Amino acid sequence: MSAKVIAVCLSEKKGTKKHPVPFVTLIKDHGILGDAHAGNWHRQVSLLAQESVDTMLTVIPQLQPGDFAENIVTKGIDLKHLPVGTILQIGSAVLEVTQIGKECHTDCEIRRLTGKCIMPTDGIFAKVLTTGVIHAGDNITIED
Repeated sequence: MSAKVIAVCLSEKKGTKKHPVPFVTLIKDHGILGDAHAGNWHRQVSLLAQESVDTMLTVIPQLQPGDFAENIVTKGIDLKHLPVGTILQIGSAVLEVTQIGKECHTDCEIRRLTGKCIMPTDGIFAKVLTTGVIHAGDNITIED
């Protein structure tokens, strides 16, 4: 199976849950157009594997894309083991992995409900190298 985008999500305000949208536009050195976490920094776009989300579905069966504040939900790629510096072609955009995992803030709703949040260990972050558009269903390739 090839790696694919399952969902794309954004949030207009920080501190709010991300919601699925039909597509996202990524802007070089900025992030996702309209997303509250965009900006000139190293965590412009967040990615999370559906395989990681699946591990939480037994505890929270109603989980939806964006519930972990991820911008891009993937399937068929082992995100958390990609080295920093990996270049990903997704849709017409190109991203560079800049960080694996993050510190979870203590008031995370998922952590309060389950005692565990997967973003600190399984989520990854990237910056946008090439402006482009990403839709659910787009292929993901690792560039050499």
